[in-house]
Amino acid sequence: MRLAGRVAVVTGAGSKRGIGRATALTLAREGADVAACDLDGPGAEETAALVRGLDRRALGLRMDVSDEEQVRATIARAQAELGPVDILVNNAGITRSTPLLDISAAEWDLVQDVDLRGTFFCTKAVLPGMIERRYGRIICVSSIAGKMGGGFFGSSHYAAAKAGIAGFAKSVARQMARYAITCNAVAPGLADTDIGLDTLDPELRERVRETTSQAVPLGRLASAQDVAYAILFLASDEAAYITGHELDVNGGHLMD
Repeated sequence: MRLAGRVAVVTGAGSKRGIGRATALTLAREGADVAACDLDGPGAEETAALVRGLDRRALGLRMDVSDEEQVRATIARAQAELGPVDILVNNAGITRSTPLLDISAAEWDLVQDVDLRGTFFCTKAVLPGMIERRYGRIICVSSIAGKMGGGFFGSSHYAAAKAGIAGFAKSVARQMARYAITCNAVAPGLADTDIGLDTLDPELRERVRETTSQAVPLGRLASAQDVAYAILFLASDEAAYITGHELDVNGGHLMD
């Protein structure tokens, strides 16, 4: 197994059809023990139960990534119960489709706090241990929206946060390379997940699925599993010489 003996923290892991849960299970199948973290505590525990069903150790932890003290305490608990964190997947995030001129300061701050500050807080919490052991894999979930300036599902604040995540990942990669810690991002296109299409009414959901699929050369939306496989690769030893990279997972929708 590619991740035998590793401990992973996955944020935003509580949604039933989300990228976080798919990632937690994918890492576990490759041998990792997993701390599944989410603002939805019961959802996180449900993910952890599924991981334990794969004969791996797991914790389901409620965590608000925008609260630095809560992040520190949660990471400390994960390390105390599972061991030093080898892999961090910064997946937690929210989006809003509000047009630019209608975005309030409070809504702007909310999206930045969860998506960008949360990524910063979680990364900062795991780095001391990774530096001490001179090993670490950090994978941040950005978005095609950060490259295209938003789109149907995410407006200006979401695009700004996701572009910020990509820049942050490169900065971490540059500063932490001396400690054999890699940091990369994955940039999904619109994915068929519960934070994506499931938030729409059924008629609009089908219209978006059809329209977006026509714009994607591979002819379909991303699945949570598509993204999870990309994260698995970046978490593995096969990607030991890849750092500071933003990996597109969008079916060819954006080629850059």
